[in-house]
Amino acid sequence: MHERKKSLAGVVPPIPTPFDRQGEVNHRALTDNLERWNKYPLTGYVVMGSNGETVFLSHPEKLAILQTARKAIPSNKWMIAGTGCESTRATIELTREAAEIGADAVLIITPHFYGGKMTADALAGHYFSVADASPRPVLIYNVPKFTHVDLDAGTVARMSEHPNIVGIKDSGGNISKIADMVRMTGKDFQILAGSAGFFFPALAVGAVGGIMAMANISPQQSLDLYDLFRNGLINEAAALQRKVIPLNAAVTARFGIGGLKAALDMLGYYGGPVRSPLLPLSDGERETLSTILAEAGILDADSAGLSPP
Repeated sequence: MHERKKSLAGVVPPIPTPFDRQGEVNHRALTDNLERWNKYPLTGYVVMGSNGETVFLSHPEKLAILQTARKAIPSNKWMIAGTGCESTRATIELTREAAEIGADAVLIITPHFYGGKMTADALAGHYFSVADASPRPVLIYNVPKFTHVDLDAGTVARMSEHPNIVGIKDSGGNISKIADMVRMTGKDFQILAGSAGFFFPALAVGAVGGIMAMANISPQQSLDLYDLFRNGLINEAAALQRKVIPLNAAVTARFGIGGLKAALDMLGYYGGPVRSPLLPLSDGERETLSTILAEAGILDADSAGLSPP
């Protein structure tokens, strides 16, 4: 791994996968979006995370998306590939393929279908096996909202002892647990907030950055929050954190991926349709979302109610 890529500190958008009106992956739109995001000093991108509708993608689609993204992501930014599958064997296979395409690291979601059997030993065994086999550094992805599996700090600390497990994206939002993970892991283990809704408090207890849906639609505000904190402007950082809470909620818990894609359309990126069985926003929801974007200062109020392209 290149020396300059050891640090994940900063802001990383987990990018959505654009589809065309026929439901096919829109590779041109993916490239165009990345070219626009590349103008910001983002640390990198997660390709095929939860916002990428990864569970709806076929294996060939995943490989093609990674190939397109690799061509569009500069070498000085991380390309983190979401390669977690339910089985260890499938995860290792996709991880190796992602590395061959050029991923700089992989993000591995906790297996969860057999949730009752996903004990600390089972999960640690899974991550150790993947890390042993992976040609690239491994990031743990803890997202209990979707998986209903929530890694405890002790298990994360145990996993952090593996030299190829370099960090975690924690989307649970439990600040006490994030602080405990910082306390229990070594200084080289990197903890990233999984949502802008708790970015500031996560930084305050030792997180190095964030992998956040909001960074797709408001990269500058995400970067500003990070920079304010790093420069010791705590009151200003806290004020910005409070300001972005409704915006973050709109493209996560409230409207989900449909909201994120609709917001991208409103802001001049390509959002496009979600993949079934997800549903697009209703007209009323779009109107509410456009108002939230305007109140957050990232959309002109006169643009409210824009129709999708």
